[in-house]
Amino acid sequence: MRKRILLASLLFLTGIQIACNQNKQKGKDESGDFPRLLDTYWDERAKFFPLDATQQGDNRYNNLLPNSQTQAFRNSLKAFYYSYKSKLQNITRDELNKNEQVSYDILSYELDMQLQGIALGLTDYNASIQVSYMVPFQQFWGLPITMGQLGSGTGFQPFKTFKDYEDWLGRIKGFAAWTDSSITNFRKGIAEGMVLPRSLVVKMIPQMQDMVAETPEKSLFFDPVKNFPKDFPEADRQKLTDSYRKSITEHIFPSYRKLADFLKNEYLPKARTSTGISDVKTGKEIYAYLVKYWTTTNETPEEIYQTGLAEVKRIRGEMETVKNEVNFKGDLPAFFRYMRTDSKFKPFKSPKEILTAFENIHRKMEPNLKKMFGRVPKTPFEIRQTEAFRAASASAEYLQGSPDGKRPGIFYLPILDATKFNYTSGMESLFLHEAIPGHHYQVSLQQENEDLPNFRRFAWYGAYGEGYALYTESLGKELGLYTDPYQYMGALGDEIHRAIRLVVDVAMHSKGMTREQAITYMMENEAIDEQGATAEIERYMAIPAQALSYKVGALKIRELRYKYQKLLGNKFKLSDFHDEFLKDGVMPLDLVEKKMDAWAEKQK
Repeated sequence: MRKRILLASLLFLTGIQIACNQNKQKGKDESGDFPRLLDTYWDERAKFFPLDATQQGDNRYNNLLPNSQTQAFRNSLKAFYYSYKSKLQNITRDELNKNEQVSYDILSYELDMQLQGIALGLTDYNASIQVSYMVPFQQFWGLPITMGQLGSGTGFQPFKTFKDYEDWLGRIKGFAAWTDSSITNFRKGIAEGMVLPRSLVVKMIPQMQDMVAETPEKSLFFDPVKNFPKDFPEADRQKLTDSYRKSITEHIFPSYRKLADFLKNEYLPKARTSTGISDVKTGKEIYAYLVKYWTTTNETPEEIYQTGLAEVKRIRGEMETVKNEVNFKGDLPAFFRYMRTDSKFKPFKSPKEILTAFENIHRKMEPNLKKMFGRVPKTPFEIRQTEAFRAASASAEYLQGSPDGKRPGIFYLPILDATKFNYTSGMESLFLHEAIPGHHYQVSLQQENEDLPNFRRFAWYGAYGEGYALYTESLGKELGLYTDPYQYMGALGDEIHRAIRLVVDVAMHSKGMTREQAITYMMENEAIDEQGATAEIERYMAIPAQALSYKVGALKIRELRYKYQKLLGNKFKLSDFHDEFLKDGVMPLDLVEKKMDAWAEKQK
């Protein structure tokens, strides 16, 4: 669920600038070529961002893994943005149809934001925006973690044909080059003072170490060899087995050893003890940019902080009501402790029991989904346990399926110890958010809409996508869920969790709040243990402002729903509102409001 970008050459710039000064008739001609411009944009992007292409079902470049850590890569990226910005300026927007105008506005917004990010030294590559190119990855996301997901055969990298298996060997070689360049950039960060907090680096070291097994055969990267398709010829099996054994030994293991040793011996001693990004050079400017990047609004950090405080207060009031409803004697923190620790809330004995419980949630609400959504995805859906190698640092998440439906959308759930999995953790609201009708509906419907240009079919804006997923949590009662007060309390816990993010994210990155203070604040305001709070707070430290997108987006969607209910009265139909909201895919929040306003006028 992410947005991406691609490559072009500065050779176009001079000619394009001249074209921008031509007469209006020329503008009309160029407007007629607008769909072709979007197609070209997407096709060039696929060459430059082949991991994204693979995820979206374009298998032309499955063997490629460009070294995004080089200056040449960043220069080409900058040239690409400028090239398409100039091309876009040569289009007469008023000559386009309504849907094309939306595409024009989205692309214009995208190019401007990316150029601003490059000017600040940020990188945005394969769903992993980093605060600087001098911070190639962190404990929460980045290419070393993605390689494990793909190389195990459980991700979006296909392993069905002989060519598929050979393609992955090409990416393994590319990862070796990426590793060396990433260490170089980490060292630049040390020299410039652009380094990660020590508490994050401590988590990254075992992640890298765990990728190295005793033998190639015991490596997760050998799993595709263990799971050859049944119809594979024996000669192909033997050739690939030898190649994978050699590649894991000569490229995978050395790369992860290098990263682990570098992080432990060289980077950790230089890691900073401070918490927020504002403590590094240009950190305040970086955070202001990231707030806009993730929320797609012009809200200031202070405005978001105040919204967070107000929402925490409101939701705590709702929690008090539930506490009194179940006749709990004690204050809210005591109620949180009771929900966290009482054994009756931990009834599971195995991961399978937990996964089955989530399947039951799906079945329970299914009859009511048809009343609230007229359009549903064709893409299949599965629930899976998160792989062991990344479960310790992972949150529950959704991995989108392929547009053709051959790869299902997957709801991943990390289960470290089934006997400690808490029933009151918000299971119903979690399923609504990560699975149905949250991310699976939104992402799948977008990808399946062939009327959208590809750059929109596969785009991602967190404030829209995560905002919508959080909004769907509020639909629980309408879908027949939240009948158990403890499940509703879990839903309120999830909601206040997102409100708390507005407070602690802004406070850590612009107000001097420490990691420890943020953990304490979180534990005081929701039913979360110290381990869970620590993982969450360290996530916000690693990817500043990303956590703001959920609540900011959800509040906007809820605002729009109420606005149109009041405007349309008995003409308002909730399923029509949802269908229209999802129909055209993700976009910045101000653009979606313009689109929805036009829809509401038509309903009148």
